Amino acid sequence: MAKETQKELKKSLNPMHVWAIAFGCIIGWGSFINPGKKFLPNSGVAGTAIAMFLGAIVMIIIAFSYAYMVPKHPKAGGEFTFAKENFGKIPAFICGWFLVAAYLTNVPMNSTAIPLIIEGLFGEGSLDWFGTEGYAVAGSNVSVGGIIIAAGILILFGILNILGVKKAGFVQTVLATLLAVCAVTLCVSGVISAIKNGVYFNPLWGFDKAAVQAADNLYSDSMANQNVLSAILATFAIAPWAFVGFDTIPQAAEEFNFSYKKVMKIMVIAIAFGFFVYTSNNTVCAIALNNWPELCAEGKWVLLVAAEQLLGTFGKVIVGIGVSCAVLSGIMGFYLASSRLMYSMAKEGYLPKMFGRIDEKYGTPRNAMIFCIIISLVGPFLGREALGWFVDMSAIGASIGYLFTSLATVFEVKRDKDGSKGLLVLGVVGVVFSVAFMVLQLVPIPGLEGVHFCTQSYIMLAVWIIIGVIFYLKQRKQLGIMQFDEVVDEN
Repeated sequence: MAKETQKELKKSLNPMHVWAIAFGCIIGWGSFINPGKKFLPNSGVAGTAIAMFLGAIVMIIIAFSYAYMVPKHPKAGGEFTFAKENFGKIPAFICGWFLVAAYLTNVPMNSTAIPLIIEGLFGEGSLDWFGTEGYAVAGSNVSVGGIIIAAGILILFGILNILGVKKAGFVQTVLATLLAVCAVTLCVSGVISAIKNGVYFNPLWGFDKAAVQAADNLYSDSMANQNVLSAILATFAIAPWAFVGFDTIPQAAEEFNFSYKKVMKIMVIAIAFGFFVYTSNNTVCAIALNNWPELCAEGKWVLLVAAEQLLGTFGKVIVGIGVSCAVLSGIMGFYLASSRLMYSMAKEGYLPKMFGRIDEKYGTPRNAMIFCIIISLVGPFLGREALGWFVDMSAIGASIGYLFTSLATVFEVKRDKDGSKGLLVLGVVGVVFSVAFMVLQLVPIPGLEGVHFCTQSYIMLAVWIIIGVIFYLKQRKQLGIMQFDEVVDEN
């Protein structure tokens, strides 16, 4: 067994590695599967494009705060470190714990998409191994073969992360590059088809999916969503989930082998690539398929159908490669971000010491990675319906991380007077949008149906808070935070 006495992470990541980590985290299964499941029904072509554009702009605004904070606090932990240095122990714990939720839920989220990919490519029932059809969770079938394959991939990529960040960075770069190539290929084929055959984007703002299903999956114009604001906000509200990934860059700050001045450029490029893939994949579906509302209502994998319509079998291969790279790069990147965040929190006493140990041979936080693998293995057993629940948890966790980073930027610019007035304004704007995201996610607002959490997501949030309270109470003495009665006795 390798010794665990090393105290520092190895500086092994170059700019390409870091871009690949950020882009691979931003683009997961959702950009390939959610066009038919979420984006087109809820927001349509126009609503999704506008929401993603606005989301990308907001993320770039928030990225300025990250670019300011990372050189000042170049440690693993990112937002957690920013909160600790500026607002104290309890806010830091809250920020760190919800960031763990943002990153770690993306790992099982991506793994749950693996059976969907296989069944989409090879047909339903292809994962019914050992003579069993599996079981149902929330009306969705969970197959034995799907569990085995997804669990195997989670374990394999977890081991790759343990074996060294340079190896993980190389694999991530290959996956992210292939992903970008596949997305560009689909986009070009869609543009050629649009020039040749025209386009049919209606309903521009989404439609009533339940009404289409009740009408035996036959869409009519009367079922179109006429609430433009609701259509845009339904996708804009989950922008923190859609673009979560650029903010994983600070988590690996201790492992950069390049200047921190490049952080902003890497973040902006990753966000821009993310916007392109989300919008392109969604639009390609409508370009290729005149009956996309009916296909969405039937639960078809709409992008796969569209790619086959455009490019035949080669189109299915492109989607298969692209979504596989998206899923695997998401697993790899969020494993890295989750384990580094837990490592940082453990070093500061916020989590048990075992998570803060560095493997001497590989220079990685092995125990934190093992914990992440174990937690992620829950995902394959929950099935595809859990995807939406994980999206909500990731969105709220990311929003809290953005809030603390923007607040810390405002605080430090005022205190240290080492930033411009423009940066101060951007920090304030970041605070406003972060709070707005949380309100949209958590508060049911009349007239904005489909924007806030579903029931299962509220339950998962409550469970995560309870687990966090347990960890906090366990670590409180080590953090030097006294109970109320101890404060009274001392006085």
